[in-house]
Amino acid sequence: MPRVTNAPASRRRRKRILKSARGFRGSRSKLVRMASEAVDRSLRLATQHRKARKQDYRGLWITRLSAACRLNGISYSRLIDGLTKAKVTLNRKMLSEIAIRDPEGFVAIVGLAKAGLA
Repeated sequence: MPRVTNAPASRRRRKRILKSARGFRGSRSKLVRMASEAVDRSLRLATQHRKARKQDYRGLWITRLSAACRLNGISYSRLIDGLTKAKVTLNRKMLSEIAIRDPEGFVAIVGLAKAGLA
């Protein structure tokens, strides 16, 4: 019985790995085993960094909000607490955009928060 090697599938698999490793330096883009490890790592880190990016943006929005709150004589935590008690459902992204693009509107929102705290 002739020997069967499954060469086309193996070659396809290796080519796919090497194609994914294009742009990596040195052996990481040339040798299949090292490329495979590098590609696996890059995919894993890409997933982690997509999740971390969401945290980074939330932190940025909170920092912007905190600065805008200080200008209006209230702390960030008091603003969020007041808005929650006033049943205003604006997320931090929208609040920070309002604070940047529409300062008068943000002053009105701060007024709502202060009223909610009272």
